[in-house]
Amino acid sequence: MDQHYLASLFEPQSIALFAGLPERQTPQAQALLAHLKAQQFKGVIAALDTGTVGTLADLAQAKADLAVIALPADQIQAALELAGRIKVKAALVLSTGVGAAQAAEMARTAQRHGFCLLGPNSQGLQRPHLQLNASAVGELAAPGQLALVSQSGALTAAILDWARQNRVGFSTVAALGSHTAVSLADVLDFLAADRHTQGIVVYMEGISNARRFTSALRAAANAKPVVVLKAGRKLAGNAAAQTHSSAIVGSDDVFDAVLRRAGAVRVRSFVELFSAAMCLASRYRPVGRRLAIVTNGGGPGVLAADWVSELGLELGVLGPETASALAPQLPANASLSDLIDLSEDAGAEHYRAAIEAASKDRQVDGVLAIYSPKFGGDADAVAQVLVQARPRMGKPLVACWMGDASVQGGRHALAESLVPSFRTPEGAVGAFGNIASFYQNQQLLQQTPPPLSSLAAPDVEGARLLIEGVLTERRKVLTEMESKSLLSAFHIPVTQTLLARTSAEAMMIATQLGFPVALKIDSPDISHKSDVGGVALNVMNAAAVRDVWQDMTDAVRKKRPDARINGITVQAMARKPRGRELYIGVVTDEPFGPVIAFGAGGTMIELMNDQAMELPPLNQFLARRLIERSRVHETLGDWRGAPAVDLAALEQVLLRVSEMVCGLPQLREMDINPIIVDDKGALAVDARIVIGPAAQTSPGRAGQYGHLSILPYPARYEARWPLKGGGEYTVRPIHPDDAQGLQNLVKRLSPESRYFRFVSSMAELPPAMLARFTLIDYDREMALCAVIEEESTGEDGARQVRERIVGVSRYITNPDQTSCEFSLVVDDAFAGQGLGSRLMLSIMDVARDKGLKEIDGLILTHNEGMLRLMRSLGFEVKAYPDDPDFKLATHLL
Repeated sequence: MDQHYLASLFEPQSIALFAGLPERQTPQAQALLAHLKAQQFKGVIAALDTGTVGTLADLAQAKADLAVIALPADQIQAALELAGRIKVKAALVLSTGVGAAQAAEMARTAQRHGFCLLGPNSQGLQRPHLQLNASAVGELAAPGQLALVSQSGALTAAILDWARQNRVGFSTVAALGSHTAVSLADVLDFLAADRHTQGIVVYMEGISNARRFTSALRAAANAKPVVVLKAGRKLAGNAAAQTHSSAIVGSDDVFDAVLRRAGAVRVRSFVELFSAAMCLASRYRPVGRRLAIVTNGGGPGVLAADWVSELGLELGVLGPETASALAPQLPANASLSDLIDLSEDAGAEHYRAAIEAASKDRQVDGVLAIYSPKFGGDADAVAQVLVQARPRMGKPLVACWMGDASVQGGRHALAESLVPSFRTPEGAVGAFGNIASFYQNQQLLQQTPPPLSSLAAPDVEGARLLIEGVLTERRKVLTEMESKSLLSAFHIPVTQTLLARTSAEAMMIATQLGFPVALKIDSPDISHKSDVGGVALNVMNAAAVRDVWQDMTDAVRKKRPDARINGITVQAMARKPRGRELYIGVVTDEPFGPVIAFGAGGTMIELMNDQAMELPPLNQFLARRLIERSRVHETLGDWRGAPAVDLAALEQVLLRVSEMVCGLPQLREMDINPIIVDDKGALAVDARIVIGPAAQTSPGRAGQYGHLSILPYPARYEARWPLKGGGEYTVRPIHPDDAQGLQNLVKRLSPESRYFRFVSSMAELPPAMLARFTLIDYDREMALCAVIEEESTGEDGARQVRERIVGVSRYITNPDQTSCEFSLVVDDAFAGQGLGSRLMLSIMDVARDKGLKEIDGLILTHNEGMLRLMRSLGFEVKAYPDDPDFKLATHLL
């Protein structure tokens, strides 16, 4: 049952074709028939008509994996019913203009008959290795290892036209269209495990289920490079924002953060998408950001170097030893100080020597070769150097062949050999930047933090009671006092703040706190206090406190006569003269839920517009990367005589904010501005929090973390159990760091055990499968591993303790969202010690906790041990009608 549920859609052996009568054929049907006639599909195609009559026995003769329907809108429903009667497993509807109501009815029909539905309004799909062109977007693409998934048929046709001219092939082309039942997330999920696909290009316009999309994108990007172009970018400004964070963070910024955390790369233009497609087709997987530039002209090289700096990359400079060895092989005028400028006298052999040297240098992560036409030069010969070098290089190699007529031959040779070639230095550097971003984002993808950090436990219950109290008053905005109380519940350091309801109280409080003090208006109706004259800093004595009280109250009532005023808060001025004013915020996005923002703070926060963002939950690695992405990061070290700030304290505050976001679903917006950080620690001076209904990132699936796009590591499922014969083991959810441990388990299995689990004789898991098994979405699947600790002695004689995975149970939620499919494997050395039973009972508990109703799995008929285990656990074991080699084991949860 490891076969993906979309396999019948993308790997059909037989097709039932509904194209209608010639006099009533739609444009999509005409294009479809022409394309099917142009290529001979490797499977079987049977034409059917909605007017087909006969008995069910007659219809059984027309059994097919996939129904392809290209009919007028009023005939589609009848075709879907007929497709259901002949037991298809998937259907594709090519059409335009079908509305949401009719599309929903089609989806219900597909669900009732138990098949997946791509469409309506789809422009079809292509699988070149099957010679299948079930589309209306153009002739069949050349075979390749790149998949294209698009929500626009017109854009799909344009990309395929470009690909033909640039010799880029595809494994899959899917033009989804609007209102399709099979979503973008579903297709990404299939491509993640598709052995024909090595890279994925996505054009998208919108999503309906943020959790599902993020999960599928993370799974796909963990297995292979994914590049995304999204239309519909929104301006960040929001006049109705109640916090600074919400004012400066726009939905497009959040989408950037989602793609980073998912390990994918975003491009901003159609041209960049093509550039990225060329790089993905070349199967480059870089390991850094340092790009060496080899050029025969100083001007183009300098332009490229400028763009390297502009994109935040680094110029790859040859090490002294490499440069010394290379210099004698180059023309006398060559320069190796930063650029590898070969001079105008450079020929093919000089390029060969320079590229070889750069490819071996440890200070270089990629090579850009620029060729400018010169009198007596040979662009074709230099291109052949790159063609020959590419298969031997373990680093990305990109080319820029400037000019036109004289370099056409070289460009064609580079394209034939899948060396990405560009007309401008900026385009070539940008292409390398995209694949370098992929590497950086992969580091973020591997992080699976728990909802709570390892710091002292926060008072989550107290925080919830505070929020409930505010909600009962039908308020959404917490006062400064309430906001700081919420921060204190999560151990975030705040300035001591007391509320004074009269000027006399204010003077007494100020005297006790010690001067100077800050006075701030306290009102649930005023979001930005300084805008209405509601803030006074450095008030030096009691008389001044009295005067400020009166002036502030009068000014606020004049500007906001409708505002409720609780009084004025008094707090001691933060004594951090060398501190940096920063801000930490939270904004809730539709549809991705809460996002944590960080940047420069103070009164000019919107003007500075310095925001770096990350999706919760955070760990220390993610918190550090979030800080590093901000512009204010440059000021956090030794700066203008001030010592470096306590970064560990700042990271702790970010981890605490992450805990707040995970534990308080009603937290909709938050500003901690400013938070002052110096070498002694961090202190939140002002805070503003907005609460409301929890975000819903996955319609229909709430749960404890239904407001998050990325589920935290579910530490609550960890448990320790005794081993028969002594010792103990831990059952816990799997995480990405377990990849090697899982591989070691598979290698230790006997050939028979491996075959029982994978129905394959493979000796180890392929990288894509290993990634798929260890980086999982804890919402729609779960894998629990049994782990024991083994002691060993290192070379230095020190005692070492290592974890060993000795068993794994797993379930994956079925498309019906009510049942799941299980698998189980136990190390042969631990058979008969109760691990299998415990792993199955534990995985069933998790499935039950997720609200699933049934668990099932396929077991090979001659796997007697597993069949006995399932029966002992109360599973019903029966014949599997589709394959006599398997038994189906099911259990109600």
